[in-house]
Amino acid sequence: MDFLGILFGIILLSQGGDLLTKSSVEISLKLSIPKIIIGMTVVSFATSAPELIVSLNATLDGLPNFAIGNVLGSNIANIGLVLGIITIIYPITLKQRFYNTDFPLLMISTGLFYYIIYTGNQISRFEGFILVIAIISILLYLFLYQRNNSNEFAEDLNNKDVSIYRSFLYIIFSGSLLWLGSETLIKSAVSVANKFEISERIISITMVAIGTSIPELAASIVASLKRQNDLSIGNLIGSNIFNLLVVIGITSSIMPINGIEESTIFNDMLWVILFSAIILPLAYIGKKNILTRKKGIILLVLYLIFIIPLLS
Repeated sequence: MDFLGILFGIILLSQGGDLLTKSSVEISLKLSIPKIIIGMTVVSFATSAPELIVSLNATLDGLPNFAIGNVLGSNIANIGLVLGIITIIYPITLKQRFYNTDFPLLMISTGLFYYIIYTGNQISRFEGFILVIAIISILLYLFLYQRNNSNEFAEDLNNKDVSIYRSFLYIIFSGSLLWLGSETLIKSAVSVANKFEISERIISITMVAIGTSIPELAASIVASLKRQNDLSIGNLIGSNIFNLLVVIGITSSIMPINGIEESTIFNDMLWVILFSAIILPLAYIGKKNILTRKKGIILLVLYLIFIIPLLS
């Protein structure tokens, strides 16, 4: 029954996240907000909503390692599982923006997050504010220096006659789905962890993290099948940055995250750094600037090496 609860929670989170993203973009377009701003703020925040709600709910329930595990596991899954799968489906040609903007910002965000948890085994409200300020700074940088980059995310919504009131109602409804989904997922996952004597960290970094990454996986597979997956890697990197800075930043600003396990700092976080950093050398090995199917297999194998020992 608990496993059905986990599945039901994941479905609610997936549907709620998808509805929130579409409704937020519709409102933004209706208010004539430039697409570059929609891509940098609305879309990135909405696609990270499942992780945010789950982590916030877990922290409020006194499960800090569940909250951290969800985010770190999601970041690992985004690169190892999602990027690995879509690269196997169709190779990705990396554009100059990856080298100039996406990859450096990912490594800066990952480094800042690791420094904060490494120095104190906790994330205080002040440190949460630092993470939020960091994402605001990144968004300002992108807006000022990357405004010429087009955002193709919402092209198909331009010509639709969108009702802003309906979109607001959908946002409220999607928020309800997200919260109900997170409640169901957390309680069911904790019940499974207790029943099988699995730690909250393990259940959150594996099963829960994969569940909250399903929206990214589905969207990326669709883009890959349309041979537009050069957009997917930017969205995945953006999601990872938002997970670290926005999800944990907002969560710890509301309630400090204490008692972070050493295994999170000296194992899980090192895997996050590995999966974040490995994209760059892969870009130069073999066919330069192209993530080939073989490189996708490498990412998938690394993900299996990470997750199988946790599940055994």
